[in-house]
Amino acid sequence: MIDIFFVPFLFLIKTILVLAIWVVIADVIINWLFIANIFNTNNRFLIMLTDTLERLTNTMLAPIRKNLPCMVGSLDLSPIILILGLTFLENVVIRIIMKLA
Repeated sequence: MIDIFFVPFLFLIKTILVLAIWVVIADVIINWLFIANIFNTNNRFLIMLTDTLERLTNTMLAPIRKNLPCMVGSLDLSPIILILGLTFLENVVIRIIMKLA
């Protein structure tokens, strides 16, 4: 009986984790494109999109950035560590779903 509600809930958590991974990837790519001057910095839509992505990712990246020093110059490794952590959690959720189903 619990499986009826628990498995869809786990699928929802898995979907949220996958979306969080894609948000981090999109934020990194858009920041690289802004740094490379490929995007117009006066475009309101891109500024709004960048601001939204940064607000979403900074809440997840802040604890990692606080505890992880920049090891290679100004290269920020925190998105990589966050993606690895989210992927690990996604795999744990998938294993739980497979065990319950």
